[in-house]
Amino acid sequence: VQLQAYGGGLVQAGGFLRLSCEASARTFTRYGMGWFRQAPGKEREFVAAIGWSTGDTFYADSVQGRFAISKDNAKMVYLQMNSLKPEDTALYYCAAKTRVGPMSSSSTYEYWGQGTKVTVSS
Repeated sequence: VQLQAYGGGLVQAGGFLRLSCEASARTFTRYGMGWFRQAPGKEREFVAAIGWSTGDTFYADSVQGRFAISKDNAKMVYLQMNSLKPEDTALYYCAAKTRVGPMSSSSTYEYWGQGTKVTVSS
């Protein structure tokens, strides 16, 4: 399974971006998919996740109310990012997990995309 993330770019503070992630295999059994980010010099952190069968969504406190994760019924997951702040600047990764486990824990995800860069200018 390969994940391809795209949609990053440069945006001014207060602006918006929509990230997309496509899974190469439609039929693998996903428990959930998530977005994580890593800013320069910082640890990778959880951003948002969605349960594949339930549609339940989970967000980091820092993005709650500004970001929205969604999916289609096939192989795409999206991250709508509104009211962007300079502190949202990071490399954003999508990830997929096939087993039960905390949705916010990166260690429970088996598959990772290559990352798409988001830069928010002040």
